Amino acid sequence: MLRTIREYVDFQAGERPDAVYLIAPEPNLSMTFAGLQKASRRLAHYLYNRGIQPGEKVALLMHNGYQTCRLFIGAMYGGFCITPLNLLAQSSQLEYMLAHSDATIVFVSSDQLERLNAALANVARKIMVVVCDVDVEEFISEPEDIIEMPPVGEEDDALMMYTSGTTGTPKGVVLANRAVVSGGQFVSAAHQLGPQDRVIGSLPLYHINAQVVTAISPLIHGGCLVLPHRFSASGFWDLVVKYQCTWINVVPTMISYLLNGPDLTGKGLDISRVRFCRSASAPLPPSQHRAFEEKFKIGVIETMGLTETAAPCFTNPLEPSQRKIGSPGQAFGNEAKIISEEGNALPSGATGEIMVRGSNVMKGYYKNPEETAKALTADGWLHTGDLGYLDEDGFVFVTGRIKELIIKGGENIAPREIDEALLKHPAVLEAAAVGIPDQNYGQEIMACIILKPEEQCSEEELREFCKKELGPYKTPKIFRFVDELPKGPSGKVQRLKMLDMPNP
Repeated sequence: MLRTIREYVDFQAGERPDAVYLIAPEPNLSMTFAGLQKASRRLAHYLYNRGIQPGEKVALLMHNGYQTCRLFIGAMYGGFCITPLNLLAQSSQLEYMLAHSDATIVFVSSDQLERLNAALANVARKIMVVVCDVDVEEFISEPEDIIEMPPVGEEDDALMMYTSGTTGTPKGVVLANRAVVSGGQFVSAAHQLGPQDRVIGSLPLYHINAQVVTAISPLIHGGCLVLPHRFSASGFWDLVVKYQCTWINVVPTMISYLLNGPDLTGKGLDISRVRFCRSASAPLPPSQHRAFEEKFKIGVIETMGLTETAAPCFTNPLEPSQRKIGSPGQAFGNEAKIISEEGNALPSGATGEIMVRGSNVMKGYYKNPEETAKALTADGWLHTGDLGYLDEDGFVFVTGRIKELIIKGGENIAPREIDEALLKHPAVLEAAAVGIPDQNYGQEIMACIILKPEEQCSEEELREFCKKELGPYKTPKIFRFVDELPKGPSGKVQRLKMLDMPNP
């Protein structure tokens, strides 16, 4: 079995050289697997010729585009460790990642150059900067066959991603070729994907979901990635139809906006080619799950993954009758178990921390042996930091994050339970709960609400609604109406940052 990105690029270039791997709609550019191989070899030689050694970090600070994807794949092909940087990172975080990563070169789009230069002014180490338009077809002059390629092994570093830093300094998650390839293999196998399949990739390529699910998995199964600059609810289905996509990969925030977006009946769009919708990166409320399937007649496969597991670790089955709404599915390609606070394995139905072990799990956190030791056990189990339980069929049900758990008067309350209750209200578009300090209970509950356009709702109305859905004890003490929620690049709400939001 192939175990490195280079092996898969070379394999697909040999098996289906003229098949299209990448379509970039805005500049109307496309690239075949043979073209991907040539571009990857050119990039490798470009880096070798500038003194960059295999294994060194190559950073990206670019939004989605034709060249962004080529650089992402090409760097791993050459034996380098690609390090995409979050475009939403604060200045201090960007400075930290540039310094901490030991990146020797950074490719940057012109719209990010000012931010990059400001960050580099505070980084002592010299980093080479290459400005590159995301929509340019070629900027490298080296031919693809100058020198012999150094070998790449499955345990060689391929990708380093920084966590969103919801609770502190971002951690650099190091993923070997073995992990990145395994993630793509798990996606391809779980959804029975093949060369005939096309996916639209609307998530940013500085997020693990976009990288592994939409960019790596087509490389594994010989499919095609349609990569627009960004997600747009108004133009999403037009792209799906125009480029004949057979599956879509989204996050719950996108599902929410598509549900409240334009009606397809008046546009005459036929989306029957789409086999399924894959949802990941955050829990999908059952109400939105059912509403999406009813409105678009497309089945939703809810999944779950982490940066530390190269994206996928749980998935619902492809067969609709076997799926369970409210669960991100069963372990696929890796093992899973639930443990108590003391570290003992728990039986089905008992709530504890979700643990995962498999070939897709990270090597560790870069230059952080203490956190690595906390996250990985000696026998390879990863502490996910998620609370949940396994049912009798092996489906996992997530109840919350350990550090986001609300403890009111000694009772554990999962924020997600409150979110889902609020989302049942017809006026609520998005909702997120978090624990706040309270003199009497230790913690009380605050809920931040985004109302749907043209809808109105009072705090008292929501309070009475929650009392009926949740009971008085779990009803939030404070309701705040906001214009947006703090989120990471995947759309996952960063609850602890809600505590620092200014009062309206």
